[in-house]
Amino acid sequence: MRFRGRVWKLGDDVNTDLIISGRYKYDITDMKELSKHAFEDVRPELPSLVKPGDIIVAGRNFGCGSSREHAPRVIKALGVSVVVAESFARIFYRNAVNIGLPVVECRNITGFVEEGDIISVDLEKGVIENETRGGVLRVRPMPRFILDILQEGGIVNYVKRRGGLEVG
Repeated sequence: MRFRGRVWKLGDDVNTDLIISGRYKYDITDMKELSKHAFEDVRPELPSLVKPGDIIVAGRNFGCGSSREHAPRVIKALGVSVVVAESFARIFYRNAVNIGLPVVECRNITGFVEEGDIISVDLEKGVIENETRGGVLRVRPMPRFILDILQEGGIVNYVKRRGGLEVG
């Protein structure tokens, strides 16, 4: 799996409530509609700027806070193809994979890109290339079983289509 898109940068400790505020949790159930409120307490203009395929790059501890699945679901509904961060909160990472949102942990990514850069992310090879400024960062390639879950669009689709999870 390979993604290419424009970078939108966020900082450290972007928690799930900053990704999507809990104040909308009961009022809006449609993820596309909810995505219009993504990051509004950090970058209120972001939902109107993000185009399908764009990439979020963030600092440390992205997705910390509550374990709500809404956070990665809203990012996916926004059209973001992949989130690359210095580090992720464990529950956010698992929720993202489970709903089919690719997430990549990469040290030094925030210093490697500037907002607006075009980067490509190859999950199978573990390569992030900055096409705007040049340069390559290497990360651990994504395990096959996670790639399979992502390719199916999440764990529910994976189990429906394949009948189970084979971890090698």
